[in-house]
Amino acid sequence: MTNLQLAIQLFLQLAIILMVCRVVGLIAARFGQPQVVAEMIAGVCMGPSLMGAFLPDVSKALFPPDSMKVLFPLSQLGLALYMFIVGLEFRMDIVKKRFGSSMAVSFAGMAAPFILGAAVGWFFYNHTTLFPEKTSMTNAMIFMGASMCITAFPMLARIIHFKGLAGTTMGTVAIGAGAIDDAAAWGMLALVLASFNGDMSHAVLSIGGGIGYVLVAQLLIRPLLERYAKGIEARGKVSDSEYAFFLSLMCLGAWWTDYIELHAVFGAFIMGSAMPRGIVNRTIIERTQPLAVALILPLFFTYSGLNTRLGLLNTGYLWLLAGAVLVAAIVGKGVACWGAARASGISNREAMGIGILMNARGLMELIIINIGLQKGIISAEIFAMLAIMAVITTLMASPIFERLVGTGTFKAEPEPGTEI
Repeated sequence: MTNLQLAIQLFLQLAIILMVCRVVGLIAARFGQPQVVAEMIAGVCMGPSLMGAFLPDVSKALFPPDSMKVLFPLSQLGLALYMFIVGLEFRMDIVKKRFGSSMAVSFAGMAAPFILGAAVGWFFYNHTTLFPEKTSMTNAMIFMGASMCITAFPMLARIIHFKGLAGTTMGTVAIGAGAIDDAAAWGMLALVLASFNGDMSHAVLSIGGGIGYVLVAQLLIRPLLERYAKGIEARGKVSDSEYAFFLSLMCLGAWWTDYIELHAVFGAFIMGSAMPRGIVNRTIIERTQPLAVALILPLFFTYSGLNTRLGLLNTGYLWLLAGAVLVAAIVGKGVACWGAARASGISNREAMGIGILMNARGLMELIIINIGLQKGIISAEIFAMLAIMAVITTLMASPIFERLVGTGTFKAEPEPGTEI
């Protein structure tokens, strides 16, 4: 396809994607599901599992292979912009105040699911032919463990925002623990990729580069921006040039973490967390959020849905294995995080909320399994099993949260300097 044809195709894709996401969103809202869950389901529906199976000609015409060259980078931009917004809203003061709880929940949310996931990987490797021949048992176990550890970090943030939990102890502990868990999971993925490629320098660059980036962002960039923001606060307005400058910093952060293969979402999130609070972060959120969330982010769900082929699970045995993956994921993540939150002194109601929220895999699971599939670490069948687990654990979050935790208002902790 020519560049002009790709541009024309993109406009058609955007129109269809946005309409389908909103229609599914209206239906999902009747069942208490946030728009983010609807977009995830819509993405699967527009992929080969539904549209490709029942309307193959329409699917090929709407999503020809060449168009993925445009759809993919735009989907990554939407994802990075959204995570930048999440970072802008991130309450580091509560994380510091609740550091013990966040670390306890994070450790439980990594250790238990990793052990169960590694056990599932060991069983698949030794008793099935689901893993490709190039994948070693060690790689299989670590990849499955990392897949179980993952939390739907962007989805977690959107669900917390949807339920009005931003700034509360529950919301911030969950976000803090989710960030730590996902960073660790990406570190494990880096080890798998390094071992798979026979190059351990890859893991050193990913992990070392990620730690270095966090330190530079928080210890150097953050203080400099806070000093610069004093002039903006005095003026009372962020100029267009300043807004563009802040966005360019986000892009640089996303570029670096993508370059070291930790994924752009972490670079964008960390840069967002380093932005000055006050007029700066409020203005960036107001200008960026509507376009990023409504227009660009749904493209990622569609792109992931195009890689999900549920029809590959065509025997009862494969569905039984998929069920085992789901049970291991729920017990390892949800139950373990609830127990850790209770042990750290958080009330039972809030601990249940944290466990339920942490159990959702969604977006980040789709990212990590897409990488595993593209690199040849996992088969399309395992991809489908993990995709099902991602969808179900995310679908579970809202209704179970409403039933066990309730819809009562949770008090947000005041920001520093605003305490009465």
